[in-house]
Amino acid sequence: MLFTSPVFALGFLPVALGGFWALGRAGAGKLALAWLLGASLFFYAWWSPVFVLLLVASITVNYLLGRLVSRRDNAACALLLAGVAADLALLGWFKYAGFFFGVNRGAVLPLGISFFTFQQISFLADSYRGNQGRTVPLGYGTFVAFFPHLIAGPIVRAREIVPQLVRPGLALLRQDEIAAGMTIFLLGLAKKLVLADTFAQFSNVGFDAASNGAALTFFEAWYAVLAYALQIYFDFSGYSDMAIGLARMFNIRFPLNFDSPYQALSISDFWRRWHITLGAFLRDYVYIPLGGNRRGEVRRLLNLMVTMLLGGLWHGAAWSFVLWGGLHGAYLVVHALWQRTGVALPRALAWAITLLAVIVAWVPFRAAGLAAACAMWRGMAALNGVALPRMVIGWLPALGTFAQSAGSLPYLGDGRTLSFPEATACLFLGWFIVLALPNLHRWNEAWRSRGVAASFAFAVQAMFFAPSVTPFLYFQF
Repeated sequence: MLFTSPVFALGFLPVALGGFWALGRAGAGKLALAWLLGASLFFYAWWSPVFVLLLVASITVNYLLGRLVSRRDNAACALLLAGVAADLALLGWFKYAGFFFGVNRGAVLPLGISFFTFQQISFLADSYRGNQGRTVPLGYGTFVAFFPHLIAGPIVRAREIVPQLVRPGLALLRQDEIAAGMTIFLLGLAKKLVLADTFAQFSNVGFDAASNGAALTFFEAWYAVLAYALQIYFDFSGYSDMAIGLARMFNIRFPLNFDSPYQALSISDFWRRWHITLGAFLRDYVYIPLGGNRRGEVRRLLNLMVTMLLGGLWHGAAWSFVLWGGLHGAYLVVHALWQRTGVALPRALAWAITLLAVIVAWVPFRAAGLAAACAMWRGMAALNGVALPRMVIGWLPALGTFAQSAGSLPYLGDGRTLSFPEATACLFLGWFIVLALPNLHRWNEAWRSRGVAASFAFAVQAMFFAPSVTPFLYFQF
């Protein structure tokens, strides 16, 4: 069940909210929490009832281990290691067995397993460190299974969410929270249906052509990559905004997951703005346990690289994701070495270098394989030539001095001559939004209302009349 589907918006969500509020109004707080857990499991079962058993088993085992680990006795460390190993083994079997061992499992990857595995690992680690606090079974189960974040994050932590779930008055209807949550949800919906899915039409053609061995020219390659950079941002930040908005309707506050990442002035700044909850998880549960910056400069740089390689592998069982993580690891190492020089770049230059590095790294993340990524990079480097539609060169003859005249650009849009100005206008609008406008969570109420008014009709049209349903990109991870 997708957030963008009519069955969710008109069926599941009203029933889930209505039952939650009704039980809260009756003073049955624990029943309201149980209702929320049941609704979340139903939401997950809509995709595959079989894997609900896997989810419930994972929740049960991790909760019991967390209680034992929190005692911090002689067996606590061994139990922590066993619990983390079991979580990673489960994730590894479903996600990485084919990649590492060539095992044909004949099974579908359970939705959200990458996210609920990380959340439960953080619970075990925090329990061992004494940072968790008391957690009751119903609160923990609802924390893991809570449907807004279950499938694709944000990666929240039990110590942030469980106290909110078990507080008195959780299920009381609060009109201000409903209004704020609905507004954020609708803006996230517009990000996904109006913006992300539009840019997908341009990026898919180019990347699909590269995977089939086509030689993309300069503009075809760059337009595809620029479109994908916008697609993945609006798609994933749109999901995160919808999750934040849905949680607000249930009186739960999720942490911010995106903060205008393409406006970052360094690669470390980018990772403080992009998928913030993943970056915080990798820092707290991978980078710091590896030694962080406490064991000298060489070890710090190695820890950065290992952390990003593991972060890349977490995204998917393919060498292209490892390459993406390795590129970002190399970027962070270069940035750390540059900082040691004490030389500060002009802001505009620092921003341009950072954005270019991020865009170049998106190529292997999206490409079907390493060969397709290399083909796309060849096009971006103009090794396959530069071509523009005759119509465009006719408008600006000076462009003909460096670009060949072409009847059409078959890998840009649908190959029509008019697809070039259409794609140009769409890309200009998209990049204006991400580079010039503040994050929607920094908008005041008036600006949010205007945003909903401007996008609502387009989002509803896309929800009900789109020829096909486009799932969220991070459903694959």
